[in-house]
Amino acid sequence: MNAHLQPTGSAYFIAPETQQTERHTLSVLVDNEPGILARVVSLFSARGYNIESLTVSETEHGRRLSRITVVVIATPKTLVQIKLQLERLVPVHRVHDLTAEGNYVERELALIKVKGSGDHRAETLRLADAFRAHIIDATVESFVFEVTGKPEKIDSFIGLMSPLGLVEVVRTGLAAIGRGPESM
Repeated sequence: MNAHLQPTGSAYFIAPETQQTERHTLSVLVDNEPGILARVVSLFSARGYNIESLTVSETEHGRRLSRITVVVIATPKTLVQIKLQLERLVPVHRVHDLTAEGNYVERELALIKVKGSGDHRAETLRLADAFRAHIIDATVESFVFEVTGKPEKIDSFIGLMSPLGLVEVVRTGLAAIGRGPESM
């Protein structure tokens, strides 16, 4: 055992904290009331935590509940602080770290506008087909594609469209849900 990890007379010892950051997807069930999103976001900004992705929508209309999906990149210690602080907010019902729980599905939607004329037009359509991108608008000079999937898939599609005439990208942010019959 390394000397710096050996107990020092106490029954408890703590291994040094890793400063390695990890990407985590948090699902937060909240009351759907004015200002809750601002309170959640201000919790992050006041403490200098960065939000990689944020989505929110009412999910249970009759009970006026919304689900906020937040993707953060943080150290394990910071992640624990984030979860504890979220749980303390009054309109928050539950906080789940879907990444830690391990059994979840995540998807993102992107609208991607690409110039499409000349020789690049056929190549653009061929690649879109390979990515199962849907054409939602087409002119003689451009296309707008709808792509859904994991963020890495969308990143790859955008990367391939860049040299073909990428014009504009709009992304929704991540939506995620646990697998299995249980509710949040």
